[in-house]
Amino acid sequence: MTALTEDRLDTAFLALADPTRRSLLARLSVGDATVGELAAPFAMSVQAVSKHLTVLEQAGLITRRREAQRRPCSLNREAIGPLVDWLDAFRRRTEEKFARLDEVLARDLSPTTPSPAHPDREE
Repeated sequence: MTALTEDRLDTAFLALADPTRRSLLARLSVGDATVGELAAPFAMSVQAVSKHLTVLEQAGLITRRREAQRRPCSLNREAIGPLVDWLDAFRRRTEEKFARLDEVLARDLSPTTPSPAHPDREE
């Protein structure tokens, strides 16, 4: 891979494997939020949400910064692009394989004109 190393890809998809982290990313796609704001809809502690955010940050999917007393989190849109590109390439390859399979099946299952009687067969 050129734009994304295998390790970065593995780390990103491992981070995305958890539904809580996917929800956090979905929320951040709307706009920046603090850990407290992100934790509000979950039945877990702010510390637990912070651990999820650390995983997302280590995967490069979000960034955290300090603004006075606030520490907003942001979606790292540049990191999402290569993941989408990888998935899109995978989708295209898969669709091409299925299209070839469809062609083979259509050819093999299409009705053919009856062949003339076989000369070795008695009727």
